[in-house]
Amino acid sequence: MARTTLGDVAPGVAVLAVLAVAAHVLAGVVPGVSALIVAVALGALVANAVGTPDWASGGVATGSLFLEVGIVLLGASVSLAEIRESGPLVVLLVVLTVGAGVVGVELLARQGFGLRDKMASLLAAGSSICGVSAAAAVAGTIDADGDQLTHVVATVLLFDAVTLLVFPVAGDLLALSGKQFGVWAGLSMFSTGPVAAAGFAHSPVAGRWATVTKLTRNSLLGVVAVGYAARYATDEGTSDTKLRQIWTEFPKFLVGFLVVAAVANTGALSSATLASIDTVADWLFTLAFVGLGFDIQLAKMRDTGLTPVLVVLVHLLGVSALTLVAVTTLF
Repeated sequence: MARTTLGDVAPGVAVLAVLAVAAHVLAGVVPGVSALIVAVALGALVANAVGTPDWASGGVATGSLFLEVGIVLLGASVSLAEIRESGPLVVLLVVLTVGAGVVGVELLARQGFGLRDKMASLLAAGSSICGVSAAAAVAGTIDADGDQLTHVVATVLLFDAVTLLVFPVAGDLLALSGKQFGVWAGLSMFSTGPVAAAGFAHSPVAGRWATVTKLTRNSLLGVVAVGYAARYATDEGTSDTKLRQIWTEFPKFLVGFLVVAAVANTGALSSATLASIDTVADWLFTLAFVGLGFDIQLAKMRDTGLTPVLVVLVHLLGVSALTLVAVTTLF
């Protein structure tokens, strides 16, 4: 078996880097557009227009490594202080929303729309916790197919773009207070960036509550990922092999996520260090998402059709309606 050398992967990594920089530049020009959305779009555009040349394939494949390292560093953004600050009522709403979302999407996808593979779990994680980051983390825990992940990522990013436009308008039409809108957006929308952007588009108070609520929701990523790892590891195992299977299948990068989260919450890291970690994680995710874009093959996505989009749409409408009732009643 031939060893992979730096020379083998460098050209492909350079392609990822060039497109990642382009994604950040374009996102900076177009207000409200996430660099991650642009990164996936650029990768998919190149892959479907010209394909992935052999000399770049090895480096493009390293996108999965960048993704895992980015998830590890994501642990630094989990703040127990912010979770405490949000108050027990918000924490309770977050736990109920995430729990109901995961179970609801699993049942909806499998029983309602006939998705019998791991895509249902990726959709559940992505729409219930923190968007593409959650879908990618769970994909690593359950060894999901790359095509499934890229389709789910494309679906989640589509709704990130739509909700970023729709939620601020809905908040104004419904005459929600800053706190009500912030908690509602934090409970209902998918990815952290669009949630914060939608919140601050409404008001500074809404931006603060949206961000705190969303980060509280993000903190459940480790719990849900571990749960999925245990579930899929034991689906075909006997009682004698369950613990061994769980450890074998358990994604070791999640240990890193938990360690980084623990260290960050000791106060040992300065705000400047945390900001630097966040910047590095952002660039790693951008590189990884360019790589995910290369995996998006439109011909293959047509086979699945609009089913994932319909599943997420039904989930979003249901969760948004229920959480809207909750926040207008309780706050």
